Amino acid sequence: MKISTRGRYGIRLMLALALNYNNGTIPLKTIAKDQGISEKYLEQIINPLTKSGLVKSFRGAQGGYMLTNPPEATTVGEILRVLEGSLSPVDCVDHPNCANSDHCASGVRRKRTAPTLPPLPSSSVRPWTTPTAPA
Repeated sequence: MKISTRGRYGIRLMLALALNYNNGTIPLKTIAKDQGISEKYLEQIINPLTKSGLVKSFRGAQGGYMLTNPPEATTVGEILRVLEGSLSPVDCVDHPNCANSDHCASGVRRKRTAPTLPPLPSSSVRPWTTPTAPA
């Protein structure tokens, strides 16, 4: 699975919010500067994250953004689904009752490999925000 720039920047944005979770809101301008990403581009990314309920926005002098839920409750898969749409490699994964499912090559392959495929990104953002000990 190849993740677009929008998806990668969205994950970085959400990680920045996760790192700041216990410190209140953080302005988008600060995230843009810290991450080296255009503030205009982050504005396009934050809107669907806010509409989906993953992020809360606050206006005013102390305004900014923060995660709606604790970092451990937000998965990478959720972030990518909001920003990228379906993560399924083929349509029949999302629509198992497809009219072509009996003879479609991808549908037949999916039925054979479904038990062995790894789960979609279900890792929360929490482990990425916890420092690890040097090796």
